Amino acid sequence: MAKNGKKRFSRTEWSWIFYDWANSIYATNIMAAIFPILYSQVAGSGSLGDHLYGYAVSFANLLVAVLAPYLGSIADFKGMKKKLWLGFMLTGVLFTTVMGLVGSWQLMLLGFVISRIGFSGSCMFYDSFLTDVTTPERMDRVSTWGFAMGYIGGSTIPFIISIAIMLLMKQSELSMRIAVLIVPVWWLLFSIPFMKNVRQVAYVDTPPRELGRVAWKNTVSTFRNILKNRAVLFFLLAYFFYIDGVDTIISMATKYGDTLGLGAIGMILALLVTQLVAMPCSILFGNLSKKVGTLRLISFSVLMYAFITVVGFVMGFLVDFHENLGLTEAGAVAISQVLFWVLATLVGTVQGGIQALSRSYFGQLIPPERSGEYFGFMDIFGKFACVIGPALYEFFYGITGKPSFGILSLILLFVVGFIFLRHGTPYFRQVEHEAAD
Repeated sequence: MAKNGKKRFSRTEWSWIFYDWANSIYATNIMAAIFPILYSQVAGSGSLGDHLYGYAVSFANLLVAVLAPYLGSIADFKGMKKKLWLGFMLTGVLFTTVMGLVGSWQLMLLGFVISRIGFSGSCMFYDSFLTDVTTPERMDRVSTWGFAMGYIGGSTIPFIISIAIMLLMKQSELSMRIAVLIVPVWWLLFSIPFMKNVRQVAYVDTPPRELGRVAWKNTVSTFRNILKNRAVLFFLLAYFFYIDGVDTIISMATKYGDTLGLGAIGMILALLVTQLVAMPCSILFGNLSKKVGTLRLISFSVLMYAFITVVGFVMGFLVDFHENLGLTEAGAVAISQVLFWVLATLVGTVQGGIQALSRSYFGQLIPPERSGEYFGFMDIFGKFACVIGPALYEFFYGITGKPSFGILSLILLFVVGFIFLRHGTPYFRQVEHEAAD
């Protein structure tokens, strides 16, 4: 592990950081950009299968959320965290491969649900390893560099390859399937450094035969401790709401644009801009955290996302009500395409920072030997929130028939998240003061 005074990353820190490089292609090609478009084409835009997509995202997140605290508790026992990470990672890789090979939308949706469970579970254990690979003083920097490497390598390089294939093959279904199949290859290959060099350092030493009983007991105990610890509780409540909005925007962006009639390649190129902007901005957030304060940067990012939600609403409003505004449909779509690029750029400025600093700030609030359990509860708060977001979008879209109102409803999540951050600030400051002493 790197010493506090060292600026260079150790091999262990680099290996941990590199898993972001490995798995970020899933977030880009599967969750955000290409698979939603492929799925809509196979299922049929506006069909039952198309509407089930948002609910499938919610179901996958719900299942991981229910299991997360108990699995996190098991992960804290000696030797278990790495095994659980590996199992979920391989599950994600396998079923992502299935998604690219099968022809029916039903099997594609099933593969998506299981692969997303694998992806989410592996990320939960990966996050909890942060307390094993570095010190509290370096967590902001290590965490933000993880997201930065994910954006520039894990997202951008294979994303550009995917776009090139789609352009050469004239956006055919086969080209999008190839882009999906790039994901498991890239994900597995670049997970090797993590497999070789990352080890669980802080753990609870319990005999294997007692794992189940003790894990449940520890889960209940940790939940009670969270309710008593105001700093952890308020942070998790804030995280519950604002990260829901973040993840919903990531998951539904291209589907929303496709619903408005925006061009697939244009949307994908705009999302590429998100990755390119996010890389330096993530590193900038890590450098600014010691000067400005991690909490202030998180709060700023939440407010920025509220503004992004308004931009997304305006983008859809122009298309939904173009006749009332005296615009042609083509003119409204053209303006919305420009706004989609603006939205993609704005998201890039804060997306990596809010995720990375949330991860590292939480790591500084919790005991390292219980990181699996606490990150399990962080994951349940995040995943239960993600159950609400896509369902909220689909609900308001369904009752109004206008996707713009579905997007606008997400602003509630950022407003409530910001309120909890403000109310929790005195407790956060107390923990920071105790750590400094």
